[in-house]
Amino acid sequence: MSKVEDFLSKEEEHEIVEAIRVAEKNTSGEIRVHIEKTTSKAHYDRALEVFHELRMDETRLQNGVLLYFAVEDKNFVICGDKGINDVVAADFWHCTKEIMTNHFKTGNFKQGIVEGILNAGEQLKKYFPSTEDDTNELSNEISKG
Repeated sequence: MSKVEDFLSKEEEHEIVEAIRVAEKNTSGEIRVHIEKTTSKAHYDRALEVFHELRMDETRLQNGVLLYFAVEDKNFVICGDKGINDVVAADFWHCTKEIMTNHFKTGNFKQGIVEGILNAGEQLKKYFPSTEDDTNELSNEISKG
């Protein structure tokens, strides 16, 4: 795979954006997906950098979640903002990562991402349910680096 653009088809990207929309219907949490080819930094450090670049740390309840993918490195990170980390157990994202990894092992990347997003939405709903005045604070579009 030579380019980030080759990782997912346009149709698969639309399905992922739709999964974000569906997941965010039940939670005030904000979910983003960022895909890039590779990074020279530690993956978690780069994910945090992207988290800030996308202004995910500016949500009202500090409940943004980033699914970061370094395609060529075959690595991904799920990172949540302070509001989430303050109230959840340390292994909070473990089941989401496991669901995604199982799909990735069989080369089914789009389905892994979609199910990871939907699972993240379900997890977030427990701590950050949707409210009447909830607004979509961040874009649902996939960002690329």
